[in-house]
Amino acid sequence: MAAVTIENPREPAVGKFWWVLLVTGILWIVLGLYVLQSHYGSAVAVAYLVAFWLIFAGVAEFIEVGVAEGWRWLHVVLGIFFVIGGIMALMSPFQTFMVLAALIGIFLVIKGTMDFVFALIVRHDLDLWWMGLIAGLIQIGLGVWAMGYQGRSAALLLVWIGIGAMIRGISEIVAAFHIHTLTEEVAA
Repeated sequence: MAAVTIENPREPAVGKFWWVLLVTGILWIVLGLYVLQSHYGSAVAVAYLVAFWLIFAGVAEFIEVGVAEGWRWLHVVLGIFFVIGGIMALMSPFQTFMVLAALIGIFLVIKGTMDFVFALIVRHDLDLWWMGLIAGLIQIGLGVWAMGYQGRSAALLLVWIGIGAMIRGISEIVAAFHIHTLTEEVAA
């Protein structure tokens, strides 16, 4: 049996930019609070987020063309679709939001079904399998409820994104301070 020793487990320079996580965490929380206000600007902000995400995903696909050894044509096609979708989302943000609102119900039904089936599959292996079963049923019910009326889908999308952004912001702030304290411990 061989033992592995790590002489320098943490590089002090890694924590040099801990403040970037702090700033982005604060920005995520501000965005979450803005979206949760549920006004026209919230819908437009969500659409712009999607637009920029699609454009960056398209750029990433084009970069992947230079790195990938096979299926380059697929990366080119996806890159083109993502960039076109991002530009279209920038040109018509409210319509983009309404399409997302219509899709969230479908997403929740599919995800809830997968969670429900997965919980049944692992029921003999996990003690808390029933929690996944309940979560799946709740997601299915929420998805069906949201698909019944477009206004509910829009409200659910705003709440989902607002709370998700705030949770991400809080976790990034916690990570920033954790990295900062680890950096101080390594430096000491």
